[in-house]
Amino acid sequence: MATRWALGVFLLSLLAAQQCPSAAGARILAAFFYPCKSHFMMTNAVIRELVKRGHEVTFITPFSLASENLGSNYKEIVLPHYDFWTEMKRMANREIILDMADLSTLKFVRMLHVMGVQSTDFAFEQPEIKALINAKDKVGKYDLLIAEQFYNEGALILGHLYQIPTMTLSSFGNTNYFSEMVGIITPWSYNPHSFISSTTRMNIWERAVNVFVCGTEHLMRTFLYYPSHDAVLRKHFSGLLDVVPTAKQLERNISAILMNNYMPLDAPRPISFNMISVGGLHIQPPKALPEHLQKFLDEAKHGVIYFSLGTQVRSADLPAEKLKVFLDAFRSLKQRVLWKFEEDSFAELPANVMIQKWLPQADVLAHPNVKVFIAHGGLFGMQEALHYGVPVLGMPVYCDQHFNINQGKAHGYALGLDYRTITTEQLRSALLELLENPKYRDTMKRSSRIFRQRPLGAMDTAMFWIDYVIEHRGAPHMVSAGMDLAWYQFYLLDIMAIAAAVLLLPCICLRKSKSKPKMNASCIRNKPIKNMFKFKKV
Repeated sequence: MATRWALGVFLLSLLAAQQCPSAAGARILAAFFYPCKSHFMMTNAVIRELVKRGHEVTFITPFSLASENLGSNYKEIVLPHYDFWTEMKRMANREIILDMADLSTLKFVRMLHVMGVQSTDFAFEQPEIKALINAKDKVGKYDLLIAEQFYNEGALILGHLYQIPTMTLSSFGNTNYFSEMVGIITPWSYNPHSFISSTTRMNIWERAVNVFVCGTEHLMRTFLYYPSHDAVLRKHFSGLLDVVPTAKQLERNISAILMNNYMPLDAPRPISFNMISVGGLHIQPPKALPEHLQKFLDEAKHGVIYFSLGTQVRSADLPAEKLKVFLDAFRSLKQRVLWKFEEDSFAELPANVMIQKWLPQADVLAHPNVKVFIAHGGLFGMQEALHYGVPVLGMPVYCDQHFNINQGKAHGYALGLDYRTITTEQLRSALLELLENPKYRDTMKRSSRIFRQRPLGAMDTAMFWIDYVIEHRGAPHMVSAGMDLAWYQFYLLDIMAIAAAVLLLPCICLRKSKSKPKMNASCIRNKPIKNMFKFKKV
């Protein structure tokens, strides 16, 4: 009898262990639908680290990691290519990405909304995703969902289907509408929209523009974006679920957001416990450069200027007259120039310039001879420049690039130029200022220490909080109580209504009492007197 009892206790313990997984060796479903290559610099780094630390990862991605042979605890579902840039160019009425620099902020936001909804719908149409959705053994199969926090809120329904906690990764850092998702208030008075050029020190006009943009985006999300996502969810899940949750309801289940930001690229602002800054986690110790690159950099007696416009913006798309501006400026310098250029050859290339279609950017910036980085201001490139202490000459095109460059200008480690109006003399003057004035490199070195000096490294911070959310079953204690309030309660509109009533009611009553007709003395005097005195006959 005792043996049977002991065996029963043992089996129950095994069952409990299976139902209550620890963070070590957890089963993680990672759903990343948006096919923007640069975003996966952060995503892929997290996936690799999770696998390396013994977690079992199923990765839904448009970009395969199969060639890296990550091991038996890594599985992937590769989404077919979704060409979102063609649709964006059509909506913007532009042929190349460089021409999008003059698009309004709200136009670009609307384009991202449409692309997010369409890419989510496209992902749900794929047979592999349908199989994941319709699987019979959902409960207990995974311990955590990780999804991208970039206009693919529909992906969050996988956490609802598998009844697991959800975390998101934001490759573009923090932004004002996150406050709605975590139950806090972000003042628009000093927190500019991510896509406008203002810094946190705004004048009255800039604050007015910021209020207009942030307020309009809120209305767009409420009345256009969320309903579009809800329609996609109903389209794909109405036959599976009795009640299909809305995108807004799914956002309420997010346990924590890992944000690609950190000082000094981002300024102090209100955050919640479940908003975790892990900016720069994609940066790894520098690897050895190819021999021809190493030689080119090592032999640069006067230093090297590194020039790259990132993965989406192509230098080769610059008009011929602008390419001539760059070539003439580079030809006049004694420094060497290493240029990420997407064509194989270049007519009349100066002797001090080397071009290549692809370059290991972080490893190049780590070389001590690199003195200036000509960049478009993308967040990953700015973080790498900060990490290695290289001053930046920025030429922003769209999205957060203007904000990132202006933050650098405000802190004193960057200068900015408009590539559409740039001249040879302007480019040469800005480069010489960064190269010869030591204040930029000194400021950048100080900013680099701020960026790198943390209680825990960026990747270790991300891994800690992923493990924490798994161990604490979603960590509901990190979620603000503001998430449980109705919108009018959250913004204290009910209290304001009560206060207004308390103040106005006495005034209304007093006004009514004053408006009642009164009989004055003149009326009494002029009123005929009848029967005031009555005499009885004797």
